[in-house]
Amino acid sequence: MKVAPSILSADFTRLYDEIMRVEDADYIHVDVMDGRFVPNITIGIPVVQKLHEKISVPLDVHLMIVEPERYTERFVKAGASILTIHAEATPHLHRAIQQIRQAGARAGVALNPSTPLDTVRYVLPDIDLLLIMTVNPGFGGQHFIPAMWDKIGAARDLLDSSGSSAILEVDGGVSPDNIGRLASLGVDMVVAGSAVFGSDDPGTTVRLMQLARRS
Repeated sequence: MKVAPSILSADFTRLYDEIMRVEDADYIHVDVMDGRFVPNITIGIPVVQKLHEKISVPLDVHLMIVEPERYTERFVKAGASILTIHAEATPHLHRAIQQIRQAGARAGVALNPSTPLDTVRYVLPDIDLLLIMTVNPGFGGQHFIPAMWDKIGAARDLLDSSGSSAILEVDGGVSPDNIGRLASLGVDMVVAGSAVFGSDDPGTTVRLMQLARRS
């Protein structure tokens, strides 16, 4: 299991030190929120750029913003290895995906809990990652929505049946308690915020979650 700790749950007053505690993670997950698409405002391009300059762990940048196509190239130039946009946030999803890939990053598409999987059916050949949100985006520390178990399984089936090699990622309420079930459903990568940075030893928590294997 690949694990991407979300810095949304880290102590921003000592962000570099917090990231160094999870330096064995596969990615660092950066949530970018604009206060419009979600009811919260976080960080932007300058922080992504500084993180890219200071750390060696690749950045999994998640844009929770309206009109993401206006900023995709700048986030890639700032250092995003994976750049994920929401299908609900743009009327021109295919074009936005192409912009990300042409800028040199892997392109991800995120779906809110109530958004059907069919929304991404016709862009599957063009994406490198499919992110299933298992909470309503905007705030860390939320509980996993139980109805999303079926959606995760359906997403795995959709990727496999279409021949897609895209990473299946899950974000929201992920913890050591449910990591095994996520692995059994074929999830490739998880985002974990409060479960990691709220633990006594974030580095050990990440390593334990990485041990989860598909059944």
